Parts: sequence; structure tokens; C-alpha cells
Amino acid sequence: MVKKLVNVTRNGSIESEHYGHGVIVDSSGKILKEWGDSSHLIYPRSSLKPIQSLNLYKDGYMDKANLSAKQIAFSTSSHFAEEIHQELILKWLKEINTDESKLACGEDWPWQLPEKFKAYDKYKKRRKIFHNCSGKHCAHLAVSLDRDLPIENYNSPDHTIQKELFLMIEDLAEFKLDKVGVDGCTLPNPLMPIKKFAQLLANFADFKKLGELNDIAEKIYNSCVSEPEYAGGKESDNSILTKILNKKAFFKNGAEGVFAAIIPEQKIAAVVKIVDGNSRASSTAIAGMISELNLINKDELESFLNKPVYNSTDQTVGSISWCG
Repeated sequence: MVKKLVNVTRNGSIESEHYGHGVIVDSSGKILKEWGDSSHLIYPRSSLKPIQSLNLYKDGYMDKANLSAKQIAFSTSSHFAEEIHQELILKWLKEINTDESKLACGEDWPWQLPEKFKAYDKYKKRRKIFHNCSGKHCAHLAVSLDRDLPIENYNSPDHTIQKELFLMIEDLAEFKLDKVGVDGCTLPNPLMPIKKFAQLLANFADFKKLGELNDIAEKIYNSCVSEPEYAGGKESDNSILTKILNKKAFFKNGAEGVFAAIIPEQKIAAVVKIVDGNSRASSTAIAGMISELNLINKDELESFLNKPVYNSTDQTVGSISWCG
């Protein structure tokens, strides 16, 4: 049964409520804590990106191409298309002798208003490099080119890279995929129980359990927690939460109210899905779930556990608060 996880208050009264499902799982699949129904089916959306990166880099491309920590973190990103992101992807595309026309994601504007204005003044149009998933797509292009695989359909479920991804997911999650959908950026995205997605991420967190993928997963993780702004942006919730946890966890958000945390220290992962798809609630919910693990002082998560609600004059009139 779905559980209320977040209250939105105004002047001391509850104005809105957000319900969802959440779970914390270890790498054996054991459920350590559950909110709602951990069997609830979800599309992980962009929270899948660490696994997509593990699949892309499993054959050693990171070392072969001498990828920087910034590039690796960018591979997992839902970035804001800030100047640092624009510079990185243009440089990377040049390094692999291709251009943004080959990216399978759509055109977009940068996420935040100041960057949108700058982009409009400079280009007068949306671009694929601004799409928040363009880092992952650039990595797909790079690996496909390196392996002499077709690049025209790298986003197809029938492409070699995607078939390998499905096998990796089934192996690490101990779950047979029955349905694969299409994500907002055009890449495949599997439908799976939230507890199985959490197990998938918990296995990523248990580096030694991954065998020959041990060093690759650890390098992806270390890159993401060392360069969190390249995995999101200066004001990205997943980047800010990753900074707050000080390398103890990597947070990755996804569309439609999905948020995940990978925690190698305890070989566990946490995943939440807000059923109404609202991201204002998902970051508060994942922070609330993590606060119960005592990884850090709860006070350090206060800005997410009780996010202020402001009116048009910046007066605090309420909060978005964890109540799970």
C-alpha cells in the first residue's frame, strides 16, 4: 500500500501531500527498510545511469581513452547544461571525431534561466548538447565508435550495447526483464520492481562482489562523488546531496519522482518513487530515508528534510517536509 512520505505546509497547515514507495536494500536483496510497497513497478529513468555507465565501461574504455573523473561523472549525469557541461561535451565530441548531430537525444535549452538566456543570445536555438542526458549519449557514441559498433541506432533495444545492458541488469538484480520502455532521451528503460532496482544498485555498491567489474564500478563511484557538479549542476539536488554526504553516498535522480542513493560503505542502496511524479518531493523523501541510516548528523540534511516554501517576496510561508 502506498505511504505518505512528504507534507507540504503553508502557515502551519498541510496544503499538499505526496505519497510514494521507498526501500533500502543490501546487495543480497535483503530489505532493510520499506515504505509502501517495494514490489511496485517503476521505470528507473535517469537513476539507471550509474548502471548504464558500468555497462558502457565494462571492457576497459575508461582507461583506454584515459577518461577524466569529470568525463566519467558526466556520463552518469542529468546535467543542467551549465558552461562547464557545454565545454566538456564539445571537447569530448571533438576527441572522438564526431559532432552533436549524432547524439540520439533531442534538442533542448539549458535547465536554468540565466543559462537559457546566454544560450539564446549565443545560438538562438535549442541544441542537443543542452539536453540533460547528452553526457550519457556522448559516452554511448564514444564506446560504440571504439568497438566498431553502429552509431546510428545505439539507442535501439536491439543494439549490442543495450542487449548487454539488459543482461547486466538481469544478473545484478536477479530479475528477468519482461518490459522495456523508452526514456525521455530515447534510450531504453526497463520496468522493474522498486526493490529489484534497489538490489541492482546495491550490487553496484558492493564493489568486491562485482568480480572483474570491481575496479570499474569503484572508479565510476569515486568520479561521481569527487565531481558531483559534473553529475548534475551547482543547484542540482543530487549534486548537493552527494556533497553533503561527503563521499559516503552518490545520489542520482530520475524523472517522474524517482531518486536513488548508492552507499558502498554499507553495501546498500535506497530508492524512492513518488507516485504523482513530483520531484520536489522525491529529493526530500530520499533525504528522509537516508537520515534514518545515521550516516551523518540529521542536521546536515535539514535543508532537504524541511525545505522552505517561499512566496513571491521571499518570505518563508511553509515547508516541504519528510513525514515517512
